[in-house]
Amino acid sequence: MVDEIMTDAISGPDALTAEDLPQAVALSAALSWPHRLEDWRFACGLGHGLALRIGDRLIASACAWSYGDKFATVGSIIVDNQFQGQRLGSRIFDALMSTLGDRSVILVATLDGLELYRRRGFVTFDQNCQYQGIAANLTEDRASQGVEPAEGSDLPTVLELDGAATAMTRRELIARLIEAGDLRVLRGQGGRPHGFAITREFGRGHVIGPVVAESSDDARKLIADALSRLQGEFVRIDTSIGSELGAWLVTQGLAHVDTLNTMVRGDPPQPSGPARVYALASQSLG
Repeated sequence: MVDEIMTDAISGPDALTAEDLPQAVALSAALSWPHRLEDWRFACGLGHGLALRIGDRLIASACAWSYGDKFATVGSIIVDNQFQGQRLGSRIFDALMSTLGDRSVILVATLDGLELYRRRGFVTFDQNCQYQGIAANLTEDRASQGVEPAEGSDLPTVLELDGAATAMTRRELIARLIEAGDLRVLRGQGGRPHGFAITREFGRGHVIGPVVAESSDDARKLIADALSRLQGEFVRIDTSIGSELGAWLVTQGLAHVDTLNTMVRGDPPQPSGPARVYALASQSLG
């Protein structure tokens, strides 16, 4: 139990800074999250975060990412276990939400945070399934099947596909992901991309996502191509429970390790056109 003097010494919420991030890694590691310092830096460079502190000690974090004027995602909401039961989660989360205006806000809820989010008007509209493991030595679906390294001229189409699939403006996110990782596209007739996948280093190995495609078959082609280049490596994929990919991912050497509620306060995004998101960039970034 935290004594009253220590509780009174808590300052913030104020801005989460680059100097806080080594301590943020320790906070997430205490929850068995795999986030490296590089992962925290990448995510915080795309959004903004808040912190609670006692002196120079970081004891809570919360981050948000705005995608245009209509949508935002939130994540990295952590309270040091020593300070549980002090309503610090509510304190920092409410402050974070106040920075997002009238946007619909999306999050992937841990079990610990579920009631906090429900009390603030969040409702479940999907479920996120986490798959991870060592990529298998593929014998099936190994051929690229139309999947190719992206060219610079593909970027406008990739952004168009992402915008249609997510109903969000994520240009900066996609550009930064491409800088950090490997963009592959699935080409149709005339060579125009109609799906894409980005693979990058994250956590214990690599993450495949986002994956945007017009069908689950196309998504499997994109993911199979990524897995074929990561054989023997640790791989993570976060996908919707309705993606029709789960059983197939298990055959590729990935285990289903968790299912969490995807929640929204406001209107959920409505895709336009046939493209859908088959894997997230991360649970926080969407």
